[in-house]
Amino acid sequence: MIKITLPDGSIKEFEGAITPLDVAKSISEGLARNTISAILNGTQVETTTPITTDSTLQLLTWNDDLGKKAFWHSSAHLLAQAIMEFYPQAKLTIGPAIEQGFYYDVDFGDESLSEKDFEKIEKKMLENAKKNTTFSLYPVSKADALKEYADNPYKTELISNLNDGEITFCTHDNFTDLCRGGHIPSTGIVKAAKILNAAGAYWRGDEKNKQLTRVYGITFPKQKDLTEYLERLEEAKRRDHRKLGKELGIFAFSEKVGAGLPLWLPKGTALRKKLEDFLSAAQKKSGYEFVMTPHIGAKELYVTSGHWDKYGADSFQPIKTPNEGEEFMLKPMNCPHHCEIYKVGQWSYKDLPKRFAEFGTVYRYEQSGELHGLTRVRGFTQDDAHIFCTPDQLMAEFENVIDLTLYVFKSLGFEDFVTQVSLRDPENKEKYIGSDENWKKAEDAIIQAAQKKGLNYVIEYGEAAFYGPKLDFMVKDALGRKWQLGTIQVDYNLPERFDLWYNGSDNEKHRPVMIHRAPFGSMERFIAILLENTAGDFPLWLAPNQFTILPISEKYVDYAKKVSQLLENHDICGLVDERNEKTGKKIRDAELQKLPFMLIVGENEEGTGTVSVRRRAEGDLGTMSVEDFINYFKKEAKI
Repeated sequence: MIKITLPDGSIKEFEGAITPLDVAKSISEGLARNTISAILNGTQVETTTPITTDSTLQLLTWNDDLGKKAFWHSSAHLLAQAIMEFYPQAKLTIGPAIEQGFYYDVDFGDESLSEKDFEKIEKKMLENAKKNTTFSLYPVSKADALKEYADNPYKTELISNLNDGEITFCTHDNFTDLCRGGHIPSTGIVKAAKILNAAGAYWRGDEKNKQLTRVYGITFPKQKDLTEYLERLEEAKRRDHRKLGKELGIFAFSEKVGAGLPLWLPKGTALRKKLEDFLSAAQKKSGYEFVMTPHIGAKELYVTSGHWDKYGADSFQPIKTPNEGEEFMLKPMNCPHHCEIYKVGQWSYKDLPKRFAEFGTVYRYEQSGELHGLTRVRGFTQDDAHIFCTPDQLMAEFENVIDLTLYVFKSLGFEDFVTQVSLRDPENKEKYIGSDENWKKAEDAIIQAAQKKGLNYVIEYGEAAFYGPKLDFMVKDALGRKWQLGTIQVDYNLPERFDLWYNGSDNEKHRPVMIHRAPFGSMERFIAILLENTAGDFPLWLAPNQFTILPISEKYVDYAKKVSQLLENHDICGLVDERNEKTGKKIRDAELQKLPFMLIVGENEEGTGTVSVRRRAEGDLGTMSVEDFINYFKKEAKI
């Protein structure tokens, strides 16, 4: 008998070899119809994969993220098939599923692909899908694989890095591709297809390699799903933080300043300062001490931390000085600096925890093709803090940081998020520093804290930092894409590398444990997602300008300025619109600038010390005394 353990812990027994589809049929015919992939003993497989021993099994449908992954991975084969039918001289490279759809990188040679070609490819994909052919995965020897792709340097490079026994091909219809597996049962499940974009991409992400064409697509099991997705896509374009940032005067970029280096305009700077003040107040209540560190550091600092060995070749290169052998680096991380701050003092266990916080700007090189608005930049500010504590304090400190992060998210309306426990890759431990013992302690601590706080988390192997595991807060944007914002990391390794210690109750030296944390993640990415989530309609307390005063003629500008000063005295910030324009136009412009309140003043208001209040998206709220408006505003703006 073969025992199959399902995710709920139940066990089903079968005589002889079976497949995931057989297991689904034993539960219900409806489940069998909807099952499109499976996780067998931790590996994603086809529904027809033989099961010959006791195993754990998770059945996947379209509603599961990994089910979508199989669906979109299979659709990449349909895309490649269609491309080869129209462009037989093209060279295929790789075609993975991504969070929303899939792409295929293609070398079109002397030919090119443009937007006018998208429709014919979509039609060909659906034409081939309707044949309802199965995906067949089978092993191939390395020699035969190299022979099959003798005229494709990209595939031969991939095959050359594989061993015999690791190479598989997948065939459907008349198309075969090098593939690891993880497909849906047949092409007929794909009912709707859309080519979204075509862009340049370097082979293997290396600017020294040839630039390929990356063709992005998405597919669905129902046409209505595609229609809804395209509607969300249009909404996402309306909310694009790059578009809103320009329209609202939040940030800008300059070619002369450099790619990936944002310039914060006055309104954007006001927005950032409010976020910083908000978090600083919360951190002060939680016992953090504020520190500042320089924008550069000696190269040796990052050699000690391990960042140089890990990232040096792909980072901004060292800055040389007139002194021979003296080298500095743009700061890629704040943590080595904070380790040195800790080292300045001599600490007893009674002094711990020490919590050092900084809004520290760091610089990391990103390839130009990877830059994207504020979400992928080369210079960004982290709301960084590092906690140095005893092992006994670790759990309480980690839970407190979770509470702080949840408070930040709740205050700013981020409700659609998941938490991800990012662990090291157990099959590739050489990518990380530190002992197995330290890693196990750190990973166990994160999982226990997440469980104790009742977080809905997923475990992702291979996503840890090189020095320690993480708890990442993944927030969805307007299109449903996940972005990492808040992060909390447990680190036993940097305290060893920097030789940090404290005197214990036994009067012996002990290593502190280090927690890295950043509730915002980075100010740049956080503001980008905030812009898209709110469409620029920030919470009232956070709006860079919270009011505009609209004098109906020049005669009332002085009164408008007087009212503005009274509001500013109560930390309500805004402006006076002195333009010689009609009041209706001023109101329309204020609405477009997403200003929360419009205060209209004229002869009646000046005579009675009042303002006519209009709120964006609500309309006229009537006349109020300035004092009444201040009280109303404070009540509405309360966090």
